[in-house]
Amino acid sequence: MVCFVAYVFWKTLAQWMHRSGLGDAPRTLLQELAKIKSGDVVLPARGRGGQPDRRIRLRCVVTPDPAQKVLLDRLGLTLPQRLRRIDEIVQM
Repeated sequence: MVCFVAYVFWKTLAQWMHRSGLGDAPRTLLQELAKIKSGDVVLPARGRGGQPDRRIRLRCVVTPDPAQKVLLDRLGLTLPQRLRRIDEIVQM
């Protein structure tokens, strides 16, 4: 089942690239987009009593280089500047 889903994803990505005028080599696209990283910024926060008992965790996304920007633009994708706080996601 997993292999079938991977195959369908691969073929869908190839067709999406072909319609966007990027050829039909998903491996190249994935290698280029894999260079886009995200990281967590952890900030200490004080509670109501002034004690540093909490931490705020923010996930940030690296700005893509010009070649990556072209690929994302051709595919119609945008990267968020900052994702939601991680503790908000866990609570959902």
